[in-house]
Amino acid sequence: MVKRVVLIVLDSVGIGELPDALNYGDVGSDTLGNITKAVGDLSLPNMENMGLGNITGAKNIKTVESPIGSFGKCAELSIGKDTVTGHWEIAGVILREPLNTYPEGFPNDIINEFETKIGRKIIGNKVASGTEIIKELGEEHIKTGCPIVYTSADSVFQIAAHEEIIPLEELYNMCKIAREMLVGEKTVGRIIARPFVGKDGQFVRTSNRKDFALDPFNKTMLDFVKENNLSVMAVGKIEDIYNKKGITDAVHIKNNMDGVDKTLEYMKKEKEGLIFTNLVDFDMLYGHRNDVQGYANALREVDRRLSEITSLMKKDDVLILTADHGCDPTTESTDHSREYIPLLVYGEDIKKGVNIGIRNSFSDIGKTILDLLNIENDLYGESFSEKILL
Repeated sequence: MVKRVVLIVLDSVGIGELPDALNYGDVGSDTLGNITKAVGDLSLPNMENMGLGNITGAKNIKTVESPIGSFGKCAELSIGKDTVTGHWEIAGVILREPLNTYPEGFPNDIINEFETKIGRKIIGNKVASGTEIIKELGEEHIKTGCPIVYTSADSVFQIAAHEEIIPLEELYNMCKIAREMLVGEKTVGRIIARPFVGKDGQFVRTSNRKDFALDPFNKTMLDFVKENNLSVMAVGKIEDIYNKKGITDAVHIKNNMDGVDKTLEYMKKEKEGLIFTNLVDFDMLYGHRNDVQGYANALREVDRRLSEITSLMKKDDVLILTADHGCDPTTESTDHSREYIPLLVYGEDIKKGVNIGIRNSFSDIGKTILDLLNIENDLYGESFSEKILL
């Protein structure tokens, strides 16, 4: 009987374009396959041994004769290709309407209303990297007191402010105002406070980030696990994505390696239930910046550390590796890409070399996790637990 599942989302590590990629401008996107082709020498022995290269349609990735895990891939049923959409679908929430994104910046009606309600003008209002925009507009912000508003490929409204110019409580209140505004037809997944410090152009973001998210639109895998008196341990931005719903323990991280460290720490506590980890560097640092080599190196780093995770696994543990969307750094676009996500399942009670096939929805992952933990549920999705359990 499975007592604990370790679910790790390799943020943006897609494995090939979905049939509807044309509708999203993503024809030709294949995050993992194109990176492997571009660098030529990408070796991910631990993931390959689990069956990464054996997944149907996987390109340029080494196959193995006898995978030690079960493998497959999932199509996305929801409309969209952002972080919240992908993670919510994994947990059983299907979005029939996409969360709003603003690739040209927020329209005047939103900005004008926001400025009126906060009593300040804003600067920025464009898609930007969080570190780059404070470098670009930090001095102007200090001179004018105008908060910096920006967005990204995700459904986010981000507000950056120097902690000595706009106190944290005022910044958080601005975020609460934006959260109240951006609902209904204007719904945005997350409002994010991005405080920073420094002077003379040498600005750094602080740890006082705060997210103002939406509750998932229906009951999730996390809720079912928690309601059955099991632990739901969130690593990275998982807590923010689900707006703390269904979570019993949470820790935020500095980077991928810190995420692995925190996952290992939760494993050592030996609590039964779910450890749910997001490793965001692939997306944030490399995918959106079209840094192919950086992305490849990050994949190698995480792959090397998988042996630490598997060595801590007990007989009743199951490890699942997956993603939430693509973000192909080899294409001209710096946006997310509409792709299948990989699915690798490993554990002593998991069959070796089983092709789980192409799943119709990311939600099959959440449905299967609940079945593995023997939790009765009516979550959307089709479980593949019978295919993989010994």
